[in-house]
Amino acid sequence: MLKAGVLGAGHLGKIHLRLLQQSEKYELVGFYDPFTENAQKIADELGYKLFDSVEALIDAVEVVDIVTPTLSHFDCAKQAIEKGKHIFIEKPITNTVLEAEAIRTLASQYHVRGQVGHVERFNPAFMAVKDLIDSPMFIETHRLAEFNPRGTDVPVVLDLMIHDIDIILSVVDSKVKSVHASGVSVISETPDIANARIEFENGCVANLTASRISMKNMRKSRFFQKDAYISVNFLEKQSEIVRMKDVPEKPDEFAMILQNAEGVKKQIYYDNPEVVANNAILDELDSFADAIKNNTTPIVSLRQGTEALRVAHQIIDCF
Repeated sequence: MLKAGVLGAGHLGKIHLRLLQQSEKYELVGFYDPFTENAQKIADELGYKLFDSVEALIDAVEVVDIVTPTLSHFDCAKQAIEKGKHIFIEKPITNTVLEAEAIRTLASQYHVRGQVGHVERFNPAFMAVKDLIDSPMFIETHRLAEFNPRGTDVPVVLDLMIHDIDIILSVVDSKVKSVHASGVSVISETPDIANARIEFENGCVANLTASRISMKNMRKSRFFQKDAYISVNFLEKQSEIVRMKDVPEKPDEFAMILQNAEGVKKQIYYDNPEVVANNAILDELDSFADAIKNNTTPIVSLRQGTEALRVAHQIIDCF
C-alpha cells in the first residue's frame, strides 16, 4: 500500500480523505489544512491525523493528494515533487499554463508520477462508450449547474467547462486550430456562463456551453461521427448509441430506414450499452496507484491536464 496524505480538507478534500481510507491501495497517513479550527474539528470527529504543516505531511507520505484551492496548486505540487513524492492534483492542474509546464518539468526531473483529477474520465457513462468514439467530427457539450458560491472565484470555464475540454481532447486525435468564445458575468466577478467553439486541424468542431446560473443541472455530451451518434449523460450515468448501417436484403417490418437524396438507404440501430456503477473518484485515485506501481503513464497525465488548461485559457482570452 502507498502511504498517502491530503492537502486541503474542504468539501472535496473530505471526500478524498474518506475514499483514501477505504481504498485497498493506499494507507491514509493524514492531512493538512491551514484553517486550523475546521481542520481540528475534522480530525476530532473523523479520526484522521492532522499535520501542523505542509512540509510535515509531505515528509510522511509517498503520495500527496492536492485538493487545495487552485491558486495554491503550484506551490503544493512543487514542494511535494522536490521531495520526490508522487502527486495527485485536482483540476485544473494549476492556475496558469506556465505553472503547469513547470510542474511537468519538475516531475520529469525528479522522476515522479502525476495525475490530474479530471474525474469525468472515470464516469461510468463515458467509460461505457469511450472506445466506440472514433474520429468524431462534431461534438456538442452542455454543462449547466445551479448557482453555488463555491468555485465562483474562477471563471466558469475553469470551474465547469474544463471537464468537457479534457473529455474532448481525449477523444479527438488532432491539434487545436482555433478557438472562439464569449462569456458573461451575471453574479460573479468572472464569467458565469460561457460558450466556446473549438476547431481542430482535422476538421472536427466542438461547441461547448457551460453555466453556473442555470435553473437545472445538466452534464451531457454528444459525439457525431461517420454513421454513428453517441450521447453521454454524465449526470444521469446513461449512454446511447445510434448507428446507421446498410439496409439488409430483408429488413424487419418495424425497421427504421432512412433514404438520402442519392437514394442510399440506411437502417437505424439503437443501443444502450451497459453502464457499470462505480465511484469515479475512488477509481481515479486507485488508477493512479496502479500507474505508480506499474511505472505507467496515468490515465489523466500532467501533460493532458496542461493541455486542457491551455485550451481553457485560450477560451478565457476571448472574453
